[in-house]
Parts: sequence; C-alpha cells; structure tokens
Amino acid sequence: MSELLIYGANGYTGRLLAERALEVGLRPVLAGRNGAEIHALAAELGLPAKVFDLGSPAVVREGIAGAAVVLHAAGPFSATSRPMVDACLSAGAHYVDVTGEIAVLEAVAARDAEAREHNVMLLPGAGFDVVPTDCMAAHVKRRLPGAVRLRLGVAGVGGGISRGTARTMLEGIGGGTLVRKGGRIVALRRTPRAEIDFGRGPRPALGLSWGDVATAWHSTRIPDIEVYFALTPTLARVASIPHAVKRVLGSGPLRSLLGRAIRSRPPGPSPERRARGRSIVVAEAWDGEGRSVRSRLETVEAYTLTAWTAVEIARRALAGQAAPGSHTPATAYGPDFVLSFEATARHDLATDGSCR
Repeated sequence: MSELLIYGANGYTGRLLAERALEVGLRPVLAGRNGAEIHALAAELGLPAKVFDLGSPAVVREGIAGAAVVLHAAGPFSATSRPMVDACLSAGAHYVDVTGEIAVLEAVAARDAEAREHNVMLLPGAGFDVVPTDCMAAHVKRRLPGAVRLRLGVAGVGGGISRGTARTMLEGIGGGTLVRKGGRIVALRRTPRAEIDFGRGPRPALGLSWGDVATAWHSTRIPDIEVYFALTPTLARVASIPHAVKRVLGSGPLRSLLGRAIRSRPPGPSPERRARGRSIVVAEAWDGEGRSVRSRLETVEAYTLTAWTAVEIARRALAGQAAPGSHTPATAYGPDFVLSFEATARHDLATDGSCR
C-alpha cells in the first residue's frame, strides 16, 4: 500500500488539500460521495478518483482499499469520522483529518488502544484547528513544566469561513462554551471574556469551544484549558444572543433553515483573501506557584495553513513517520512542527508582552 486517499476532495478544504498534495509531489486518489464533482475535479487535476459513501462498513473498506493513508476532509465529522476510522483500523491505513469538533477529537482519542493494536496512527485535527494551537500549548508546557492552567488566544483567522465550517458551527450553537476544568470538559452557560495582547496591545476576546479543549489536554495534561478568539463584530453579535435563543437556533426546524442559508454562501474565502490573511496564536500558562509564561505565533491564513499542515502530516505518514496510536499534532511531531512552514514565526514573550 502506498497511496494517499483524500476523502471529501470536492469540498472547499478538500480541494485545497488536493492542490497542495500536487504541489509537494504527491498524487492522491480523490474520493467522495458526489460522483459528478469528484470526477470533474480529478479530471481537472489529472488524478485518479473513487466514488463511495460512508453508509456501509463494507463499502468504506472497499473504497479505501490500497490506501496507506486516508486524509479525511468530509464534515460534519460527527457523522463521518467514526465510519472512516473503523475502516482505517480494519484496513491498517493511517487516519488523518481536519476536524475541530471537540466530541470527535475525544472519540478518536479514546481509540488509542485499538490503533496501537492495529499498528495505525489516528491523527485528527491536522489543520489550523488544531496544529498551531496544539504546538503552542505543548511549547508553553515545555517552558513551564508545572503548568496547571492554559489559555490560548487566536486572532486574525483570515478571510472568512467555508460552508463546511459554518455547518459544523451550526451543529454546536446550542451547546454552550466548552472549557476544561480539573481535567474534565464542562459547558459554561455564560460565554467567558478576556483581554489578550496579540501584539498590538490588549484586545477583548471571546471564549469559544475550540478543539484544543480536547487536544491540549492529551498533549500537555494541563487540567484547566480555555480558548479565546479576538472579538469581531460577528462574534460580538453571536455573544449577545441569549443562551435560550441559541438553544432554539440549534433545534431541528431552525437549524434546517439556517443550513439552507449556509448552502447559498460562497464555498469559502477566495485565493486573494487567503493570500492577504494572517493568523496569530497566543499561548499563556500558569503554574500553582504564581509563575507564568507567554508565547506568540504568527503564521499564514487558516485555510492555507490547513492545507500545508494536513498534507505534510499525510506525507510524513506515507514516509513511515507515523507512530501507532491516537495522536495530536504535537504528540506525533513535537511542539516545533508548526515552525517547519514558511512565513511562520514563534516568539517567547516577557510579562510585559515584549519579545525575549
């Protein structure tokens, strides 16, 4: 087995993955359930194609036959991850995905023993959510080994979101803000706020249910974890919606209506907007003795970085660099993995925010 198979290649992120794979010299098999779109993309890129859905375990196993690595990009992953992980374990293929869904990340982590038994690497969260934040969490833990609290801040994520990301966000709109307290994931009824310096002075930031609430625990064992996004007008409007209203918005009929609105959106940010975008991650950790550390990462726009990091992880797995078990990006490839990509820089900060 030597193939890379990209499932969901006809989606916005999937296409970016396919194009990036070609750029680095890989020739993946493009796969998905929409035959017309998959075959059209495969013809455009000059790549082989497979068409299958995830409804039957036997069909999925047959669909990934011959693949050494599956790069899974078909969301929402709450519906698609488990059947693909099952098939990968059965076939002995490494599994990589670009989810940021906390429940999915936790479900995959729980299959560590199965993965080791089958000599398979399971690595979800191989994109912007959660590579840069996971690497930063592991880095500040390395700087402060006794850390008991971790706060991650994200700003300037770029030129918008894809339809797939919007659908995933819609799924979780009524669930409250998830954080980790004492090693356990809990939901807060009130959305937490913070002031975070992303490099130009403190900015208001809003707590969000980001994948690191799951993955940073597995990477660092820091028991208290929160993730914040720099406040934007859109986030401010979402934060102002009462919790009861959010629950209604997440209910069946209204969710269907919002889903139709999402389908009318452009697939995702344009190449021009992605080229202009920049992303900043700030990681802060505290121990029980009053000591603290801060570090800041600057990198490219989120979808661009997703394509770079996910394809690089798949490339390394194809080359045999794939430790069996369930992994985060940092446990598989170390805190410095994110620094291997161009236009990416990390700075350790003094308490006043200046670089050391």
